[in-house]
Amino acid sequence: MIRQRIAIVYHSGYGHTGRQAEAVKAGIDEVDGTEAMLLTVDKVERHWGDLNAAQAIIFGSPTYMGAVSAPFKAFQEATSNAVLGRGYLWKDKIAAGFTTSGSRSGDKLSTLMQMVIFAAQHGMHWVGLDLPPANCSSTGSEEDMNRLGFWLGAAAQANTDEGPETAPPASDLATARHLGRRVALATLQLVRGREVSPFPRELADHG
Repeated sequence: MIRQRIAIVYHSGYGHTGRQAEAVKAGIDEVDGTEAMLLTVDKVERHWGDLNAAQAIIFGSPTYMGAVSAPFKAFQEATSNAVLGRGYLWKDKIAAGFTTSGSRSGDKLSTLMQMVIFAAQHGMHWVGLDLPPANCSSTGSEEDMNRLGFWLGAAAQANTDEGPETAPPASDLATARHLGRRVALATLQLVRGREVSPFPRELADHG
């Protein structure tokens, strides 16, 4: 059986976002017919071909000062020539994202929105979370998935005085794992749908 490749491209400044990335990969690994590729942004230059061949790409960055990190932004800008400039090579791929910050909000929504716009510029299909609101009532718990209440992507909070061995907490990592599994299932649905009913060539070429 052909396994559909899902790439996870991320930057992690202190290891917390790296833990998220590993959790996303674990979710993908739960789905038969898919395989995950973890790739830090500093290694992308040697792997453009792998990204172009992937059926889905999940983006990850810490939130620094209300935005993606500088290394992740550099990766985004590099795709202008390496991907867009060579003919919309990521068009119609699945996309998703995740981020971590030291505070519960930390303006993480701004980071996820930057990723959504980035994916849209590449003509990709964004997949968000499908988790209900959590930890928002007297019966809620810090153990709930999506405890921080984000839907564009998986959000995590890591105490700044804790290392990646203990932060982010298990609930945030479970949320990231859920995102990985959701993207894997969506990717299989998209690929199999194309096999059953491919776009006519004129629509595929001209939208």
